[in-house]
Amino acid sequence: MEKLLYIALFAPLVSSLFAAIFAQRKKMQLVGIVASLLIIISFLASSALLSHLLSGGAVVTANLMDWIVVGDMDVKFGFMVDQVTAVMMVVVTLVSAVVHVYSNYYMEHDEGFNRFFSYLSAFVFSMLVLVMSDNFLGLFIGWEGVGVCSWLLVGFWYYKPDQPREVNPSISPSWAANEAFIMNRIADLGLLVGIFILYWNLGTLTYSEVFANLDKLSGGLMVAAAIALFIGAMGKSAQFPLHTWLADAMEGPTPVSALIHAATMVTAGVYLVIRANPLYSQVPDVGYFIAVLGTFVAIFAASMALVNRDLKRIIAYSTLSQLGYMFAAAGLGAYWVALFHLAAHAFFKALLFLGAGNVMHAMDDELDIFKMGGLKKVMAKTYLYMGVASLALAGIWPFAGFYSKDTILEVAFNEHTYGIWFVLWLTAGLTAFYSFRQVFLVFEGDERYKKYGFHPHEAPNWVFIALLPLLVLAIVFGWWKEEFMEFVTLILPPYEMSEETHHVAWILILLTSAIAIGGIVLAYIKYANGLKRDPKIENSFIYKLLQNQYYIPVFYDKAIVKPYAELSDIAWKEIDLEMIDATVDGIAKAIEVTGDKSREIQNGNLSTYLRWMVAGFIIITILAVVSVVIK
Repeated sequence: MEKLLYIALFAPLVSSLFAAIFAQRKKMQLVGIVASLLIIISFLASSALLSHLLSGGAVVTANLMDWIVVGDMDVKFGFMVDQVTAVMMVVVTLVSAVVHVYSNYYMEHDEGFNRFFSYLSAFVFSMLVLVMSDNFLGLFIGWEGVGVCSWLLVGFWYYKPDQPREVNPSISPSWAANEAFIMNRIADLGLLVGIFILYWNLGTLTYSEVFANLDKLSGGLMVAAAIALFIGAMGKSAQFPLHTWLADAMEGPTPVSALIHAATMVTAGVYLVIRANPLYSQVPDVGYFIAVLGTFVAIFAASMALVNRDLKRIIAYSTLSQLGYMFAAAGLGAYWVALFHLAAHAFFKALLFLGAGNVMHAMDDELDIFKMGGLKKVMAKTYLYMGVASLALAGIWPFAGFYSKDTILEVAFNEHTYGIWFVLWLTAGLTAFYSFRQVFLVFEGDERYKKYGFHPHEAPNWVFIALLPLLVLAIVFGWWKEEFMEFVTLILPPYEMSEETHHVAWILILLTSAIAIGGIVLAYIKYANGLKRDPKIENSFIYKLLQNQYYIPVFYDKAIVKPYAELSDIAWKEIDLEMIDATVDGIAKAIEVTGDKSREIQNGNLSTYLRWMVAGFIIITILAVVSVVIK
């Protein structure tokens, strides 16, 4: 089993290095094929490890080598595959394998084809390091690795300038990559502080040892550690107020959005909270704050998706909203439910993003859904795939999202947090509405694309075969809810519903289904027959507020970015140039002048030497006399 662990972990690294060898050469189809095959091998090894655990096998561990041995600190490069890790590994590698295969189609005409696969595979390796590590420091290495790879992939088209668009702000891929990187670095400071608190007080960073010795921490230290770790999770999972980077990251290639910003990297924060569940179980107040924040983010992001016209940004806001659901479940102590929704969401959201990639290819990279319409006539298969993914996202039975999202709502009701339940219930209706608003505006109604000169076409058949695993799982994954619960609760704390919740469970299901179906029906009535714009609504304060993301990016720009830039400019001109540089230059000039003058002492002229000798004799004599007088 240890060999399978290493195969699963290092196959993506080999894939990245192989593609990197040809990074500066012209496109080679072989690079994409080999890279994809190696990720598939990683998926097969991960699946074998999952099968081993499903059959009752022991947790697989491996110590690759000693890592940091300084004084009492002894951290090994260790890995562990338990039930939670196995689920994450299979989710990451399955979605990654599909994305790699799909990228052979999506990136086929891109000059950076080989470089793209190198970055993409490096991301998968970093994500596996994050989830497979048996200690917090190893997790942090993977955490920073996915951050770097995200920066490389979001800014993949770094040479593209700002492009003013009607549907979203004018930003360049390079700007978006920097925003994501910097915002995550801010949050990662919190993660580091949390790790320092644990090590300083417990003397270890290995999960099993940390969680076994939590009783040695005072209540205040546990709260501090939990909050600090969650700050790191807030950045990686784009929780308010560190959320703005996620939508802007859509400037990267669509396969990147499917892999990093839907299925894997953004779920790292949720994984951290799930992994550290023994800590968060000891500080329920922090857990409740996480649940409240997640609930707020769920409806906050959903509201912005209601009016957005950018195909990818709508899906990005959906991701942000669903991350809020996951945090709500984890914050309320239902860790296995959070993991269940994480896995289900990964499958249907990746499918939705890759379907959007098909639409973009067909529409010459156009993203404005107001310029589409009627595409079902030429893109029936993409319509089917995106329709299924949207049904799963909306939580319609019997699709995967129905089981995972409904369970989160049951948890909120079971905890008597009726405010959280109501907001999540309302968000379910908004999710259904904006999901099918997008579907109907893209595929139904009048063929608006014709007046813009687009000639859409369907993707090749092999692309849909590659997407088939995601399609199937978006439908059937929820059917394994009970088996999933039994498996992961071997390591995660079980969560039991009260008798009261069991008695009203069918009513909760009906309420959730009703509002989801209502959202779809409303979207159908409003958009299925074509685009009908109402200037009065579009010019209203609420519409403008949602369209401009509650003006939060504007606030950040005016309150933080511009003042910081101005302060930096002052520091550069007034302090760096006028003071620091002037001081350094003055010292250098003094040394230069002194050296230049001193050079005259050794000019080879005997008369000069005698004069200096006399001057020296006089100075020494004066010093001697003064010394005698003082004594």
